[in-house]
Parts: sequence; structure tokens; C-alpha cells
Amino acid sequence: MENMIRVDTVLDSWKTVREDTALAVEDFAGHDADFRATGDLMTFREIARHILEASHGLTGMLLAGEMNLATPDFREKVGRQCQDLPKNLDGAELAAALRRALDQRLAELRAQPSGFFEQIITRFDGQKVTRLEMVQFVKEHELTHRAQLFLYLRLNGIVPATTRRRLAKQAGR
Repeated sequence: MENMIRVDTVLDSWKTVREDTALAVEDFAGHDADFRATGDLMTFREIARHILEASHGLTGMLLAGEMNLATPDFREKVGRQCQDLPKNLDGAELAAALRRALDQRLAELRAQPSGFFEQIITRFDGQKVTRLEMVQFVKEHELTHRAQLFLYLRLNGIVPATTRRRLAKQAGR
């Protein structure tokens, strides 16, 4: 049998990751969204916005048929894909935008014809990957930044949803 990752598995997993990202944004409501761990790091709001824009922009480029992301106008192309995203959001509005944007992209990705995800593209760093591997990369990118959001929650005395679920499960044994 050929080694393969199923598209639905990757997309469903990303949906789970995104829900915990949105919960982190909701959990931080009432705190200073401009909080940053140190002066040279992004703020909580900037990280959440970056997750929204990077994932929406990169998947938008895939859906638009881009085959080479390693071009000088890469950032401009990502930005064009994000023009429809609402601006200046905080708290519940930003969490809702994170959920809504991913739901839109997941529906668009699930609607792609057979063979779409196997096509080889050039990632922005020049690496050749399949479209599915690029989607997996976008999910991993979100996980990295979600971990930053979780650290910011912890630094403000908030327990992330993933830990709350684990603790509740342990207590229920």
C-alpha cells in the first residue's frame, strides 16, 4: 500500500487546532490584547491576527492556482488573499473571524477535484511540496503560533483550553 495522508484527516485536524486557537483568543478577552512577553515579540493580538492572515492568504494562493510561492511579490499575493478579512478585531470578534475564515477555506479545499492535493508546488522557501503538504505546513505554522498564544495565556494566569480538557478528563476517572 502506498504511504499517504488522507486529505480529510489533515483538514479535520486543522479544524481542531483552529478551535483551540479561537478559544485562546476568547479566553484572553478582558486582558490587554497588546500584551507581549518581551519588547521584541509580537503582541497577543498580532499573533492571533498573523494566524488568521497567514493561513487565509496561503490557502487562498493554493486555491487560486499558484504553483510558485517563491516569488518576489509573495507577501503582496498573500495580502491580496486577505483583503476580505475584517480588520481591527478583538476578543470574540477575532475568535469568530478565525472560525469563519477556516470554515470557508475548509469548504473550498474539500470541494477541490481529485488530484488537486497531489500537485507539486514550490513553497516560498523554494522547497518542492504537494499542495497537501503545504496545507499541513500551514496547520503546523498555526500550531507554532498557537503555542505562543498559550504561553501568553499562562503569563496572564489563564489555563489554556487543551489543559483544562485534560485536567477535567483526569478528574473524571
